[in-house]
Amino acid sequence: MKNKQLGIYVHIPFCVRKCIYCDFLSAPCTRAVQEKYVEAMLGEMQQVAEEQAEILQKYQVFSIFFGGGTPSVLEAEWIAKILLKIRQLFRVSEDAEITVECNPGTIDEHKAQVYFDSGVNRISFGLQSANNTELQMLGRIHTFEEFEESLRIVKAAGFTNINVDLMSAIPGQTVISYKNTVQKVLACDVQHISSYSLIIEEGTYLEEHLEEFPPLPDEDAEREMYAYTKQALQEAGYQQYEISNYAKPGFVCRHNLSYWERTDYLGFGVGAASLFEECRYTNLSDIEQYIQLYTPTETILEAVCNTVKDTKTQSERYAEWRVLSKEEQMEEFMFLGLRKIEGVSQRAFEKKFQVSMQEVYGTVLDKYQKNGLLIIDGDAVYLAPHGIEVSNVIMADFLLT
Repeated sequence: MKNKQLGIYVHIPFCVRKCIYCDFLSAPCTRAVQEKYVEAMLGEMQQVAEEQAEILQKYQVFSIFFGGGTPSVLEAEWIAKILLKIRQLFRVSEDAEITVECNPGTIDEHKAQVYFDSGVNRISFGLQSANNTELQMLGRIHTFEEFEESLRIVKAAGFTNINVDLMSAIPGQTVISYKNTVQKVLACDVQHISSYSLIIEEGTYLEEHLEEFPPLPDEDAEREMYAYTKQALQEAGYQQYEISNYAKPGFVCRHNLSYWERTDYLGFGVGAASLFEECRYTNLSDIEQYIQLYTPTETILEAVCNTVKDTKTQSERYAEWRVLSKEEQMEEFMFLGLRKIEGVSQRAFEKKFQVSMQEVYGTVLDKYQKNGLLIIDGDAVYLAPHGIEVSNVIMADFLLT
């Protein structure tokens, strides 16, 4: 029987300083807390691997992603220790994609070499902008010049699969300044570029103090930035494979695709989410509670040694747990899959759900095909260029519940 693919996400919730737009579960923390957290995470991995041992036999790990926060604030040896534990507990493919997110200014020669020697084969830099004034305004801890030095370090260590994250539509940004950022990054010769439009998230410093910052670009400027990204990157040899992601041939990010294609993945760490055997669940978001729960003492282990699906254990260990209904699975198949430029397959939908896509979504498909926002080409269903611009509105129409 062919192995099923499994992704592993490792959440490192630590950073040097919180950015003004960030709503991720992250914060500065002491080294002592970081060390306890890593040990707790190893305990969580051990417990999940033991509980799910029989089911996990049919899975092989094809992607490991260290996200945050800023994973590169940890001591490099801790990243290596976590990777070693994963290899001991799970069946990891020899060619697995292993990514560590780094912020410029938090990586040095030692860390880069330890990552490389431990099997990390992909680095993802959160640059956001090549304009130092914009970086300072966003609360970033680095300059563009420090990014260039960090990039030089990881290339010298042997990394040949590097992503750079960019951000558009930030306060005070102009189309000209954004184009300049794109051109500077293209000159850096990296294999993957992600460009996300800023979303003002509730509860962030930016949302609560928006009037203190320069005005946001208007919708026309935002559309022009998106169009320029697509044009400039395609001309430079990058393939757009998802609304916000571009890769040179052979460097499409497995971690990204696993989300859009609903591949099973296990999330470890505080607040980490998982999709496993059609269950979606999320870990507790309190770091202190998480550390107490998974610190390997006899008392704690006795308290949580039941199976994952035990109701009491769920309430102790997870902030949320639910088995997805068939309708929810269909919804996710559509609104996640349509983020991919190639869209979704009607045959794959029918094979999974034993009902045709037309029977379930015929009215919605017909509506957006007629107004030119959706294209149906044989088996493939995908967003037209203008459909991408209003993708959130379209995706909402695929909700059944």
